[in-house]
Order: sequence, then structure tokens, then C-alpha cells
Amino acid sequence: MVVRKLLHALTASTIAALVAACSSVPAPRPETSAAPRIPSGPVSADYFVLEDPEHSREMVIFALGLLDTGYRFGGRNPDAGLDCSGMVSYIVEQVSGRRLPHNAAQIADRTRPVSLALLQPGDLVFFNTMNRPYSHMGIYMGEGRFVHAPSSRGRVRVERLDSPYFRSRFDGARTLLADS
Repeated sequence: MVVRKLLHALTASTIAALVAACSSVPAPRPETSAAPRIPSGPVSADYFVLEDPEHSREMVIFALGLLDTGYRFGGRNPDAGLDCSGMVSYIVEQVSGRRLPHNAAQIADRTRPVSLALLQPGDLVFFNTMNRPYSHMGIYMGEGRFVHAPSSRGRVRVERLDSPYFRSRFDGARTLLADS
């Protein structure tokens, strides 16, 4: 248990140093014509907002700490396995103490749209992977990459937004930060 905590702390500080070093370089943007869309149905002006802007960076660090965690449909924690929305809601709760729904479309409904040009680490990216909007999601980490829990190959991993698969299915981006 002590070794595991020490390993997590060492991993988190190494990742924090890497994220801080990368944050000074402008991130390349994927070539895509898809514009962010507002989810169908009523959208509240009372978006879910993180109280501390540093939580966005912490979300990326936390997500990177979950790499290689097993996939499980409906999974809500790393020990049992995670699905995409379970991963995001778990991370948000661990970082902020507040809960998001365990459903990608419902998370999209409760978060503020952000343009691809303004995407920042810790923002959420959404995809249409099941012939319905907002059926998959991940956490943007910068430099055109995001962390997600895919069902294929069964492990939390990093992908590129500009990969042919995700570029063609991009459904928009949302932020957990207040409009500034």
C-alpha cells in the first residue's frame, strides 16, 4: 500500500513536470471541419464548472495515471474497470469532490461548449461512435491528444484528435471552466 502510494506520487510529479513543460508550447490543432455542436434537448445556462482552474491540469495528470486501466462497460472506478464517461466522472469527482453524471450525452448537456481553437488541457472531447451524438468522450491533454477508455483493446489510452477514426467522428468539445 505504501509502495503504491509512493509510486502514484512519483508518477504524478513526473507527469506534472511533463505537463508543465508542454504547456508553454502552442498545441497543434487537428485538421477538422466539424464545428462544436450543442447537444440536442434542453441545455441549461447553469453549466457544471470547476471551482479551481487548476483542477483542469489535475484532471490531465489523474487521467494519465489511469493509463492501461481495464475497460468495463458501466465501470465507475479503476479497480473494477472504467468506461469513457465513468472515467471522466470518476476523475472529476476525485479532483473536485463534485459529481458529473455517468453518461457522455448528459455530461455534454451539463458542460459549456468550447471551440476547437480554444481547447485547453482538461477540456472534454466528444465523438459520435455509435451513430448517436455524444456517444463517446475523453479528456483533452494538449498537443492534439486525449485520454479515453475505449471498448476496443480494453485499456485506458491516449489517442490523437486528428487520427482518421476520431477526426471523422468528432462531435465537439466542452469545458468545465467558467466563461472568462
